[in-house]
Order: sequence, then C-alpha cells, then structure tokens
Amino acid sequence: MPPTLGPVKKAAFALFRRLPGSLRRAVIHLLTPSYTVGAVAVLRRTDGRVAFVDQRHSPGWALPGGLLARHEPAASALVRELSEELGLELDPSTLPVPHASVNARVRRVDVVYLLDVPDSTKLLGDDDAEVLRTGWFGLDALPELSEPTVDILRAVRLVS
Repeated sequence: MPPTLGPVKKAAFALFRRLPGSLRRAVIHLLTPSYTVGAVAVLRRTDGRVAFVDQRHSPGWALPGGLLARHEPAASALVRELSEELGLELDPSTLPVPHASVNARVRRVDVVYLLDVPDSTKLLGDDDAEVLRTGWFGLDALPELSEPTVDILRAVRLVS
C-alpha cells in the first residue's frame, strides 16, 4: 500500500494548485536546481575525424558550440555558435534529433547534435574573440580535452 500524504503536505499541494501559473513557476524555480544549457556539435568527417576548437576562455580542446540564450531554441543556438566559431552556415530545420548529455554534479545539460560533414569541410581559424584554433582529430588520437567535452563524448558513446 502506498504511503499517504500527511495533512500539511496535502494542504500545501492544494494551495499550490490554486496559485496563478506565473507564481507556481516562480516557486518551482526557487525550489529546484538551475542548470546551464548548451548546444554542441560533433562534426564528423567520413574519415572519422571530429572537429574541435581551442578556446580562449577555457583550457583544453572542446566541441564547437556554446550556451543557449534565455528562451533560445537549442538548434538556433547551435547554428549561431557554428557560424561564429567555425564560419559554418547551417539551417536549423535540417539538424538531426539531438542527444542529451546531463551532468547533475555540475548542473550542466548539453544538447548534442551528431553531424556528418564532407571531408572537404573547412573550419574558420582564429575568430578574434573566442577561438584560438580549430582542428580535426581522430577519436584514437585526441588532443587534451576539456572536462565537459570528455563528459559529452562519453554520453554519446564516442569514447569510453
């Protein structure tokens, strides 16, 4: 038999239900953990190499992408970031269904798009703001990666 709710908890739920939607959302935001949300791309060539960026603001190589702006769809954020960091122009409507990488310890969620690109795909180099350099690396010969990048690659089962 399932446990019964105490009278105080029942009353709290009944009161919560009567609150206006905006106030219910505010209470939920106060009582639940907040997460950062990013969108990243695993750009794979047919030779198996993956695109990485060496960023000015963090140590180690990373997958191209970045944080979503408030209310920004993940696909739009990814398209924006790939344009800014790599000079690649994509249509958000053509992106595949993404995967999720969740790290509850550091409260981070990454929306991960696996994209196969032609071997001839050129990557922008130094972007004068974020990116120091770019490169294509085989999964068996990776450069020193940032911790979040390792988490993401494990989540999508590209590395163990």
